[in-house]
Amino acid sequence: MSFSIIIPAKNEAEGLEKILPDIKRLYPQAEVIVSDDGSTDATAEVAERHGARVSSSPYSMGNGAAIKRGARAASYDVLVMMDGDGQHQPSEIQRLLDALDEGYDMVVGYRDSEGQANVSRGLANALYNRLASLITGHRIYDLTSGFRAVRADKFREFLYLLPNGFSYPTTSTMAFFRSAYPVKYVPVDVLARIGSSHIKPVRDGIRFLLIIFKIATLYSPLKLFLPTAGVFFLTALAYYLYTFFTMGRFTNMSMLLFSASVIVFLIGLVSEQITSLMYRRDS
Repeated sequence: MSFSIIIPAKNEAEGLEKILPDIKRLYPQAEVIVSDDGSTDATAEVAERHGARVSSSPYSMGNGAAIKRGARAASYDVLVMMDGDGQHQPSEIQRLLDALDEGYDMVVGYRDSEGQANVSRGLANALYNRLASLITGHRIYDLTSGFRAVRADKFREFLYLLPNGFSYPTTSTMAFFRSAYPVKYVPVDVLARIGSSHIKPVRDGIRFLLIIFKIATLYSPLKLFLPTAGVFFLTALAYYLYTFFTMGRFTNMSMLLFSASVIVFLIGLVSEQITSLMYRRDS
């Protein structure tokens, strides 16, 4: 099988020195695209020396932006995405491709708890996985894994949805589930990354927290808005009963809470319609 391997890289010269020779040896038929995200080291030079195509950005736009540039430049019908920091092993690519041949449109290599960068990242990923599984009704083992194989035509349908930052795996996974494209998870071994991580704990911690809400609104907004509206309604009802039996009247606070429940519910309905239009594919 001929396929394209997309490697987003920002200052990953050392990691590319390790993985590119292995990729060339194991998959000589593969097209290798290194999407250079404004690196200031020898990332582009190392990639070119090892025979990879280089798609460079004059400045850093983010991991997701690098993936989108690589997906647009790829020539083949199957895309394999992996990090350039040495965590993902080229020898595992064949396992993803074999699973793709079983009829899946996306195959994700998932990490176990030992493959997480640290305890806090592991706990955060476990929370994302649990939430996404509840929303989609499918078991999601690793929502944020960047090691995956996809069918190019399906993946390109959602390029406009993908953020430029680090949450492209989340968005693409939820988009495939929403569009009824089959997704499979296969366990993979990951190594310690080469070099320092580009993730900032405070800044990206807040950003990843927002992903929790984005997961729900991206897949099915009503699953977020309907329970929220229910909480407002029940709170309003409880407060009304309390004030009625203690003071014999209907208060402004009860009216405010009832109104809030209706407004949140209606916003959820509108959001659901907008989301449906986002995933609509014209014949």
